[in-house]
Amino acid sequence: MTSTKFKFTTVTAVVIANMVGTGVFTSLGFQLLDIQSGFVILVLWAIGGLIALCGAMTYAELGAALPRSGGEYNFLTRIYHPAAGFASGWTSATIGFAGPTALAAMTFSAYATSVLPALSSEPIEKALAVGLVAILALVHGSTRRNSGGLQVVFTLLKVGGIVVFCLAAVIVVDNPQPIRFLPSGGDGALLTSSAFAISLIYVSYAYTGWNAATYLSSELENPQRTLPGILLTGTLIVTVLYVALNFTFLYSAPVDAMRGEIEVGFIAAQFVFGDLGGRFTGLVLASLLISTVSAMTIAGPRVLQVIGEDFSALRFLSYKNEDGIPSRAIYVQSALAIVFILSSSFESVLVFAGFTLALNSFATVISVFVLRYRQPDLPRPYRTFLFPIPPIIYLALTGWTLWFVLMNRPVEGLFGIGIIGSGLLVYFFSRARSRSR
Repeated sequence: MTSTKFKFTTVTAVVIANMVGTGVFTSLGFQLLDIQSGFVILVLWAIGGLIALCGAMTYAELGAALPRSGGEYNFLTRIYHPAAGFASGWTSATIGFAGPTALAAMTFSAYATSVLPALSSEPIEKALAVGLVAILALVHGSTRRNSGGLQVVFTLLKVGGIVVFCLAAVIVVDNPQPIRFLPSGGDGALLTSSAFAISLIYVSYAYTGWNAATYLSSELENPQRTLPGILLTGTLIVTVLYVALNFTFLYSAPVDAMRGEIEVGFIAAQFVFGDLGGRFTGLVLASLLISTVSAMTIAGPRVLQVIGEDFSALRFLSYKNEDGIPSRAIYVQSALAIVFILSSSFESVLVFAGFTLALNSFATVISVFVLRYRQPDLPRPYRTFLFPIPPIIYLALTGWTLWFVLMNRPVEGLFGIGIIGSGLLVYFFSRARSRSR
């Protein structure tokens, strides 16, 4: 038997790798369709970091007070009602992890085939994405040592690769692009526009994963002591990386070349290092996305596992192998991700996944007020710093973004609400089956 608990460094690596992936390497192209101010773009990513940090501080209190794997499923079940927890867990399992896993794998294949044009065809791209998901499912479904070791190595490579890329670009570029990084008169209107709010959904999606450690609480060494540090450390590191990356992209490549494109990192690398160097850098960026798919394959199935522990109709999901790994849940989530890869378009998954995840965390952040009201004497090893300011900031900015998505992208928004509704139906069906036995 190997270690039965994940260490601080492993789970911090999971948080960072969950966050740094599809969003930061793709969403700038969509943002540039409506916003061409470098200052506003960087403010956008800084605000995204502020939202994530406020959310992380709030989740740290919840996770320290209610230490069990499952993330929102655990919190909402114990604070609101089992139906709310199940709907949240259902959302996390279907959209929260399977969807982003698919997107990260699709981005990996898009970068890889852009670098190697001979492979650039839809069947090959889908095959690469499916193959990546399948291989990582087998690794993470084996032993904790294989799973944790792979994650730490790929996360270190990811952070190091991003830092080297940003520094090299600033050093190599002789003639930076003529884009404004200082505020001007028209920026105020952009900062309060619907375009900014929609772009914030892309950014919020890019920051998704700051809560990943709460899905592994039961498998973490000293969760009540270490969980807050993991959440805050991971979120701060990623915020710095995101602002630096987007500055580098805008500094290196013209807006017209990146507008509406997915592979903005590859495009920027071509302008910095030339065609050959750009292809090599694009291949490196593609490899960094392996870490993202890997991290989601670790964290997400723990939601399915605890749902299986609590609902007899779904008991098969709670199975653990001899090393304590929920291998069956890992294979189920990976199968869902493969279905997304084979059946969905990139942008539609990005918008409705971002909306649904934001709605899920919105309900969870509200629950910190409910828990303090209902159980004021509950031991809280960590209390949210400057409470109630961080959760209020999170709720205000996230709520504003959700409203604009519903007004401007109602199909994606309503589809996300439909996913939550389907979770409630499955909950009542599974409860009815459990009672009938």
